[in-house]
Amino acid sequence: MRIRFARRSDLPLLQDIERAAGEPFRTLGMAFVADDDPPPLALLESYRLAGRCWVATDPLSATGDRPLGYVIADPVDDALHIEQVSVDPGAARRGIGRGLITHLAALAAARGMAALTLTTFTDVPWNAPYYTRIGFRILTESELTDGLRAIRAEEAQHGLDRWPRVCMRRELTAAVRPSDAPRADALPSHALDAPGSVKAPRAPGASDTSRVSEASGASGASDASKAVAVSGGA
Repeated sequence: MRIRFARRSDLPLLQDIERAAGEPFRTLGMAFVADDDPPPLALLESYRLAGRCWVATDPLSATGDRPLGYVIADPVDDALHIEQVSVDPGAARRGIGRGLITHLAALAAARGMAALTLTTFTDVPWNAPYYTRIGFRILTESELTDGLRAIRAEEAQHGLDRWPRVCMRRELTAAVRPSDAPRADALPSHALDAPGSVKAPRAPGASDTSRVSEASGASGASDASKAVAVSGGA
Protein backbone atom coordinates (compact mmCIF):
# COMPACT_ATOMS: atom_id res chain seq x y z
CA MET A 1 0.00 0.00 0.00
CA ARG A 2 1.21 3.48 -0.86
CA ILE A 3 -0.03 6.65 0.82
CA ARG A 4 0.49 9.89 -1.06
CA PHE A 5 -0.95 13.38 -1.33
CA ALA A 6 -4.13 13.56 -3.36
CA ARG A 7 -4.05 14.90 -6.91
CA ARG A 8 -6.77 17.02 -8.46
CA SER A 9 -7.68 14.13 -10.78
CA ASP A 10 -8.30 11.93 -7.72
CA LEU A 11 -11.07 14.08 -6.26
CA PRO A 12 -14.09 12.74 -8.21
CA LEU A 13 -12.91 9.23 -7.30
CA LEU A 14 -12.88 10.20 -3.64
CA GLN A 15 -16.52 11.21 -3.95
CA ASP A 16 -17.29 7.80 -5.45
CA ILE A 17 -15.53 6.09 -2.54
CA GLU A 18 -17.56 8.15 -0.08
CA ARG A 19 -20.87 7.22 -1.68
CA ALA A 20 -20.02 3.52 -1.66
CA ALA A 21 -18.71 3.63 1.90
CA GLY A 22 -21.92 5.19 3.16
CA GLU A 23 -24.21 2.44 1.91
CA PRO A 24 -23.72 0.05 4.89
CA PHE A 25 -25.41 2.60 7.15
CA ARG A 26 -28.65 1.86 5.34
CA THR A 27 -28.64 -1.64 6.84
CA LEU A 28 -28.63 -0.06 10.31
CA GLY A 29 -31.64 2.12 9.59
CA MET A 30 -29.42 5.16 9.07
CA ALA A 31 -30.49 6.12 5.56
CA PHE A 32 -29.95 9.78 6.44
CA VAL A 33 -26.22 9.07 6.74
CA ALA A 34 -26.12 6.79 3.70
CA ASP A 35 -27.80 9.48 1.58
CA ASP A 36 -25.54 12.29 2.77
CA ASP A 37 -23.74 13.91 -0.14
CA PRO A 38 -19.98 13.34 -0.38
CA PRO A 39 -17.70 16.30 0.30
CA PRO A 40 -18.02 18.83 -2.56
CA LEU A 41 -15.16 19.00 -5.02
CA ALA A 42 -14.41 22.55 -3.89
CA LEU A 43 -13.97 21.37 -0.31
CA LEU A 44 -11.76 18.45 -1.32
CA GLU A 45 -9.70 20.78 -3.48
CA SER A 46 -9.20 23.15 -0.55
CA TYR A 47 -7.84 20.26 1.52
CA ARG A 48 -5.62 19.15 -1.36
CA LEU A 49 -4.18 22.63 -1.81
CA ALA A 50 -3.58 22.87 1.93
CA GLY A 51 -1.67 19.58 1.91
CA ARG A 52 -4.22 17.87 4.15
CA CYS A 53 -5.73 15.26 1.83
CA TRP A 54 -4.03 11.87 1.48
CA VAL A 55 -4.98 8.79 -0.53
CA ALA A 56 -4.03 5.13 -0.24
CA THR A 57 -3.26 3.15 -3.39
CA ASP A 58 -1.87 -0.25 -4.31
CA PRO A 59 0.57 0.24 -7.20
CA LEU A 60 1.06 -3.54 -7.51
CA SER A 61 -2.65 -4.32 -8.00
CA ALA A 62 -4.88 -4.07 -11.04
CA THR A 63 -6.06 -0.69 -9.77
CA GLY A 64 -2.52 0.67 -9.91
CA ASP A 65 -2.32 4.20 -8.54
CA ARG A 66 -6.10 4.61 -8.28
CA PRO A 67 -7.19 5.68 -4.76
CA LEU A 68 -8.68 2.92 -2.62
CA GLY A 69 -9.21 5.16 0.39
CA TYR A 70 -8.59 8.69 1.56
CA VAL A 71 -8.38 10.88 4.64
CA ILE A 72 -8.70 14.61 5.23
CA ALA A 73 -7.78 16.33 8.48
CA ASP A 74 -7.62 19.71 10.22
CA PRO A 75 -5.54 21.03 13.11
CA VAL A 76 -7.99 21.52 15.98
CA ASP A 77 -6.60 22.88 19.25
CA ASP A 78 -3.56 20.71 20.13
CA ALA A 79 -4.50 17.81 17.86
CA LEU A 80 -4.92 16.75 14.26
CA HIS A 81 -8.63 16.15 13.79
CA ILE A 82 -9.79 13.49 11.31
CA GLU A 83 -12.55 15.10 9.30
CA GLN A 84 -13.15 12.18 6.96
CA VAL A 85 -11.62 8.78 6.35
CA SER A 86 -13.16 6.45 3.82
CA VAL A 87 -12.21 3.22 2.07
CA ASP A 88 -13.68 1.59 -1.01
CA PRO A 89 -15.71 -1.44 0.19
CA GLY A 90 -14.10 -3.44 -2.60
CA ALA A 91 -10.76 -2.98 -0.86
CA ALA A 92 -11.99 -4.07 2.57
CA ARG A 93 -9.93 -6.22 4.96
CA ARG A 94 -6.63 -4.91 3.69
CA GLY A 95 -5.75 -2.55 6.54
CA ILE A 96 -6.28 0.59 4.48
CA GLY A 97 -8.26 2.49 7.10
CA ARG A 98 -5.76 1.66 9.81
CA GLY A 99 -2.88 2.54 7.48
CA LEU A 100 -4.28 5.99 6.73
CA ILE A 101 -4.76 6.71 10.43
CA THR A 102 -1.24 5.46 11.25
CA HIS A 103 0.11 7.76 8.55
CA LEU A 104 -1.70 10.73 10.07
CA ALA A 105 -0.41 9.84 13.52
CA ALA A 106 3.17 9.82 12.27
CA LEU A 107 2.79 13.15 10.49
CA ALA A 108 1.15 14.81 13.48
CA ALA A 109 3.75 13.46 15.90
CA ALA A 110 6.54 14.69 13.65
CA ARG A 111 5.05 18.18 13.85
CA GLY A 112 4.81 18.05 17.64
CA MET A 113 1.05 17.65 17.86
CA ALA A 114 -0.32 15.91 20.95
CA ALA A 115 -3.06 13.67 19.57
CA LEU A 116 -5.47 12.60 16.86
CA THR A 117 -9.14 13.35 17.45
CA LEU A 118 -12.38 12.50 15.71
CA THR A 119 -16.13 12.37 16.23
CA THR A 120 -18.08 9.20 15.56
CA PHE A 121 -21.25 7.21 16.14
CA THR A 122 -21.25 5.33 19.43
CA ASP A 123 -23.26 2.27 18.43
CA VAL A 124 -22.12 1.62 14.85
CA PRO A 125 -19.76 -1.41 14.97
CA TRP A 126 -17.23 0.09 12.59
CA ASN A 127 -17.23 3.46 14.38
CA ALA A 128 -16.52 3.96 18.11
CA PRO A 129 -15.91 0.24 18.86
CA TYR A 130 -13.37 0.07 16.03
CA TYR A 131 -11.57 3.23 17.09
CA THR A 132 -11.37 1.95 20.64
CA ARG A 133 -9.54 -1.11 19.33
CA ILE A 134 -6.93 1.02 17.59
CA GLY A 135 -6.11 3.24 20.55
CA PHE A 136 -8.74 5.97 20.73
CA ARG A 137 -10.72 6.68 23.87
CA ILE A 138 -14.04 8.44 24.36
CA LEU A 139 -13.76 11.92 25.82
CA THR A 140 -16.03 13.05 28.63
CA GLU A 141 -17.96 16.29 28.26
CA SER A 142 -15.53 18.07 30.58
CA GLU A 143 -12.57 16.99 28.42
CA LEU A 144 -13.88 18.54 25.20
CA THR A 145 -11.87 21.46 23.85
CA ASP A 146 -13.48 24.54 22.37
CA GLY A 147 -12.71 23.28 18.88
CA LEU A 148 -14.35 19.91 19.47
CA ARG A 149 -17.41 21.57 21.01
CA ALA A 150 -17.76 23.68 17.86
CA ILE A 151 -17.52 20.59 15.65
CA ARG A 152 -20.14 18.76 17.70
CA ALA A 153 -22.48 21.77 17.55
CA GLU A 154 -22.19 21.87 13.77
CA GLU A 155 -22.87 18.14 13.53
CA ALA A 156 -25.98 18.56 15.66
CA GLN A 157 -27.20 21.28 13.30
CA HIS A 158 -26.81 18.82 10.42
CA GLY A 159 -28.96 16.23 12.17
CA LEU A 160 -26.25 13.74 13.07
CA ASP A 161 -27.33 13.62 16.70
CA ARG A 162 -30.31 11.46 15.73
CA TRP A 163 -27.93 8.71 16.84
CA PRO A 164 -25.50 8.84 19.79
CA ARG A 165 -22.15 10.39 18.89
CA VAL A 166 -18.96 10.95 20.82
CA CYS A 167 -15.60 12.65 20.52
CA MET A 168 -12.56 10.39 20.70
CA ARG A 169 -8.85 11.03 21.14
CA ARG A 170 -5.65 9.05 20.61
CA GLU A 171 -2.57 10.41 22.30
CA LEU A 172 0.62 10.58 20.26
CA THR A 173 3.83 9.57 21.96
CA ALA A 174 7.21 8.36 20.77
CA ALA A 175 6.05 4.83 21.54
CA VAL A 176 3.34 4.92 18.88
CA ARG A 177 5.39 6.52 16.14
CA PRO A 178 6.37 4.00 13.44
CA SER A 179 10.09 3.63 12.81
CA ASP A 180 9.62 5.07 9.33
CA ALA A 181 7.62 8.07 10.56
CA PRO A 182 7.81 10.95 8.08
CA ARG A 183 10.10 13.82 8.97
CA ALA A 184 8.47 17.10 9.90
CA ASP A 185 9.60 18.51 6.56
CA ALA A 186 7.71 15.76 4.70
CA LEU A 187 4.65 18.01 4.91
CA PRO A 188 4.13 21.28 3.09
CA SER A 189 5.09 24.06 5.49
CA HIS A 190 1.47 25.15 5.80
CA ALA A 191 -0.13 21.72 5.96
CA LEU A 192 -0.82 21.60 9.68
CA ASP A 193 -1.40 25.29 10.18
CA ALA A 194 -4.83 26.33 11.36
CA PRO A 195 -7.31 25.92 8.49
CA GLY A 196 -8.91 29.32 7.97
CA SER A 197 -8.99 30.70 4.45
CA VAL A 198 -7.94 27.56 2.62
CA LYS A 199 -10.97 25.61 3.74
CA ALA A 200 -14.01 25.88 1.49
CA PRO A 201 -17.41 26.26 3.16
CA ARG A 202 -19.51 23.16 3.62
CA ALA A 203 -22.45 22.57 1.38
CA PRO A 204 -25.82 23.19 3.08
CA GLY A 205 -26.93 20.08 4.88
CA ALA A 206 -23.68 18.26 4.33
CA SER A 207 -21.15 17.44 6.98
CA ASP A 208 -17.53 16.63 6.30
CA THR A 209 -17.43 14.69 9.56
CA SER A 210 -20.53 12.59 8.99
CA ARG A 211 -18.59 9.51 7.99
CA VAL A 212 -15.18 10.09 9.42
CA SER A 213 -15.16 6.91 11.42
CA GLU A 214 -17.56 5.09 9.32
CA ALA A 215 -15.11 4.55 6.58
CA SER A 216 -11.98 3.85 8.42
CA GLY A 217 -13.84 1.91 10.98
CA ALA A 218 -15.55 -0.06 8.31
CA SER A 219 -12.29 -0.70 6.69
CA GLY A 220 -11.08 -2.46 9.71
CA ALA A 221 -13.51 -3.98 12.14
CA SER A 222 -11.46 -7.10 12.63
CA ASP A 223 -8.08 -5.88 11.50
CA ALA A 224 -7.90 -2.69 9.55
CA SER A 225 -10.96 -2.85 7.42
CA LYS A 226 -14.37 -4.38 7.63
CA ALA A 227 -16.09 -6.03 4.72
CA VAL A 228 -19.30 -4.08 5.05
CA ALA A 229 -18.11 -0.53 4.61
CA VAL A 230 -15.20 1.70 4.67
CA SER A 231 -16.09 5.30 5.10
CA GLY A 232 -14.95 6.91 8.25
CA GLY A 233 -17.37 8.60 10.47
CA ALA A 234 -15.62 9.45 13.56
